[in-house]
Amino acid sequence: MHCKKIRAMLLHLSAAPIGYAMRHIIAILLQNEAGSLARVAGLFSSRAYNIESLSVAPTENPAVSRLTLVTTGNEAVLAQIASQLRKLVDVVSVEDLTGDGHIERELLLVKLRVTPAGIEGLSRVITESDGRILSGALANFVVEVTSNEALASRFLAQVSQFGEVLEVVRSGALGIRQGPATGR
Repeated sequence: MHCKKIRAMLLHLSAAPIGYAMRHIIAILLQNEAGSLARVAGLFSSRAYNIESLSVAPTENPAVSRLTLVTTGNEAVLAQIASQLRKLVDVVSVEDLTGDGHIERELLLVKLRVTPAGIEGLSRVITESDGRILSGALANFVVEVTSNEALASRFLAQVSQFGEVLEVVRSGALGIRQGPATGR
């Protein structure tokens, strides 16, 4: 009960005023057909909406894919995006996960050049972030972290203190609503 109250307070405090542009995670189920992704991306492009991240993969039903994208806009812009997406033939459902109880994750892979002096601090940050070392060679040390976007960005800033960042790969946000399945 205590955690639910804290979560509700945080959601209330983080809610943006009406008309204020904020980050949204949009989950779209669409037919797994050639050109479906292009039509969704084209809709955003033709209306000058920005896609900050995009991830597409098949669902448990091989005929349907789940597209998760992150964009920024106010409530009116998001309502317009959702309305336009629903008009596309291939789209099965559209859901804005932002604001309600959802779980968000992003995969971050970082390749660093590390000195022996930086190993201890780097190991501490990796452990604190529940990260994994995928390759421990000092010349190309590769680390994996799965977290939300903000924590992944913080992790990246922290590890850069212990080695030279050579390469960064991010999956973009993935999200799923808590509770019963939706969008069917």
